[in-house]
Amino acid sequence: MRTILEMQKQLLPDLMEILKKRYTILHQILLSDVVGRRTLAVSLNMTERVLRAETDLLKAQGLIEIENIGMRISDSGRKLLEDLEPVVKEIFGLSELEERIREAFGLRKVVIVPGDSEASPLTKKELGRAGAKALLGVMRSEDVVAVTGGTTIAEVAEQLSPPTGLSLKQSWFVPARGGLGESLEIQANTIASGMAKRVGAGYRLLHVPDLLGKEAYESLVGDPNIQDIVEMIRKARIVVHGIGDAMEMARRRKLEESMVQELQNEGALAESFGYYFNEDGVVVHKMLTLGLRLEDIRRTETVIGIAGGRSKAKAILAVLLFGQEDILVTDEAAAEDIVKELERVKSLNKNTEL
Repeated sequence: MRTILEMQKQLLPDLMEILKKRYTILHQILLSDVVGRRTLAVSLNMTERVLRAETDLLKAQGLIEIENIGMRISDSGRKLLEDLEPVVKEIFGLSELEERIREAFGLRKVVIVPGDSEASPLTKKELGRAGAKALLGVMRSEDVVAVTGGTTIAEVAEQLSPPTGLSLKQSWFVPARGGLGESLEIQANTIASGMAKRVGAGYRLLHVPDLLGKEAYESLVGDPNIQDIVEMIRKARIVVHGIGDAMEMARRRKLEESMVQELQNEGALAESFGYYFNEDGVVVHKMLTLGLRLEDIRRTETVIGIAGGRSKAKAILAVLLFGQEDILVTDEAAAEDIVKELERVKSLNKNTEL
């Protein structure tokens, strides 16, 4: 397929641009559910006149439906987008990025969505959709899935739907850790219960703060009810987690200034599972928290990291260097910077050898 696409690019370069443009329009309509022409034109940085000509053609092909409230994707359009996905990845160069990152870190699978999820809410929605698809692709009928909190994993929950041909009634969703005390919608408990309800699975909750003092930790760890749910969390076959910038997560946890300074001195770049990682993927600090521990993550069968945005590239790279990921779902902006950093390090190493 790659050879054919290269030949088409040489012989019919305009065709590739038209395909990209119409795919992008169709894809944006899919992610928007229902969208007006003016709103869509602004989000695509396109004039309404040009967009009208394109959407009229898409309607004539039966790929979209135009109503008074706006445009929506048709079943035929949805099917076409699914069929086009591998072709579009080749055209946008995403397949090459996926393979380079997969090989560099020995991952089972890498999925990259177009765009920058920090700059576009629709790209973040697509990141969530890709994460949901990746999760359902590895789930079995009697799984325990541990999930962390955060806006990206909350988006994954929003995009989940019951899988075709697989009952998940015997599966369980659990929070990987306690709550950060932030917005209820993005706490691990809320996300775990939301995911379970969307796919028809069961769920268990961990009603404890994420950050504990030594006395509180020792008191809670001995509670039989807490022990029961923690044991279940630590036996999860699948872990789905986000990746945060270390300083941003320190702020969200309201850590003391002395601790923030210590993290900076230790070179903390990334946070995940309650652990802070430096640029080499080494754990430089861990929080006293109930839930998943590093030893649990190391023996988890499938670890799925889902994060995007150009500013998160270094944090994602740090967690990848930790070496426990199996599947990475990210966006184009982060992936490009990760590959650039890999090339920079490779160049430095080559110069050192010389």
